[in-house]
Amino acid sequence: MFWILGIVITFGCVAGGYSVHGDFGVLWQPLEFWIILGAAAGAFLQGNPKWVIFGTLGNLGKLMKSAPYDKKTYEELLTLMYAIFKLAKTKGMIALEPHIENPHDSALFQNFTSFTKNHHAMDFMCDYLRLMTMGTENPHEVENLMDVDLETHHAEHHAYSSAITQMGEALPAFGIVAAVLGVIVTMGSISEPPEVLGGLIAAALVGTFFGILVAYGLFSPMGTNIQQYFDADAKYYDCMKTGLLAHLQGYAPAVSVEFARKTLYSHERPTFSEVEEACNNAPSV
Repeated sequence: MFWILGIVITFGCVAGGYSVHGDFGVLWQPLEFWIILGAAAGAFLQGNPKWVIFGTLGNLGKLMKSAPYDKKTYEELLTLMYAIFKLAKTKGMIALEPHIENPHDSALFQNFTSFTKNHHAMDFMCDYLRLMTMGTENPHEVENLMDVDLETHHAEHHAYSSAITQMGEALPAFGIVAAVLGVIVTMGSISEPPEVLGGLIAAALVGTFFGILVAYGLFSPMGTNIQQYFDADAKYYDCMKTGLLAHLQGYAPAVSVEFARKTLYSHERPTFSEVEEACNNAPSV
């Protein structure tokens, strides 16, 4: 994975450059590491509520994953929306009720396995289709509701990535704290010979070095990586939102799907012809 490769390159280049003239034994200062990482962990616990703490830890696994959605996944989503809109246009919105009330048992949704595994996306889709079956007809009101819904969803995700980023921003300062403590120890041994003082000063400086290295070489990239994962997730919901709103405004299924397709990034957007072919081959209910 690129995340692991990046860590190897970052720490490998630092270690490789230092090895030309430096002694790795001097860098091994467990107490400095304990002070810095322990203080950062404590600040993380102090600065975040329980749901953010456990949510952040639970989302660390995303660092090992690629982008949550690809071209094939979006092609499936667009085909599903086409099938839903076509059913609604031909048989009326009331025909969607059995499918959205029990989507896991629905003959319609079962044809789209990647989507059915995404429980949050399925809930989002079914919730707004349910509103439409209940008589909601004003697209502006629905769009405002969707925006609030998605902003809440994105804010939760941002809290997780922000917690990691903020911890990374604090690490250089904790490195300075460790260095200051090392200087205090050094000043208490000022009568020692130069070779002893040199070792104590070197140990103190390792704190500053380690704090800066793990901040900008590990934790800050971790926060950015997870945030980009969540941003890609947000695009998936934007695609659904655009398609649903286009359908609510009365456009034909193919046009509504085209509106949704246009929201996607170029590297994961299927072509018009690919979507058209997939929609033509979509199973009917």
